[in-house]
Amino acid sequence: MVKGPGNTFDEAGFWAKLRRQGAQAGREVIEKALWLYYAAEAPGTPAWARSVIYGALAYLVFPADAIPDALPAVGFSDDLGVLAAAVTTVALFIDDEVRRRAGATLERWFGRRSRQGLPMLCALTERDVP
Repeated sequence: MVKGPGNTFDEAGFWAKLRRQGAQAGREVIEKALWLYYAAEAPGTPAWARSVIYGALAYLVFPADAIPDALPAVGFSDDLGVLAAAVTTVALFIDDEVRRRAGATLERWFGRRSRQGLPMLCALTERDVP
């Protein structure tokens, strides 16, 4: 667990959720989640930004959210909205290194984008999680 001011983030639960439902959530949701995760790890990210990040990532992990994740096509739309709002709020801390790390993880998990720009999905395994 990573503790932020006034909240607790379940890192193991975060990676477990990505492993379990990453394919269903889709590349865009996972990309934003990884940007936030790696930005929170960066030493220059202030405590207030980490609080925003951990709040958004906790919402992603929390099983009972506004729209159940199990619903096809729309289940992660609320999560995407929360993640996008957090990304906008802490955008100054999502630098090139954060994007590079997230991109490397995305490529390992989803493969390279096809010519049509759609991800070619690969299975997520325990060894793929940092």
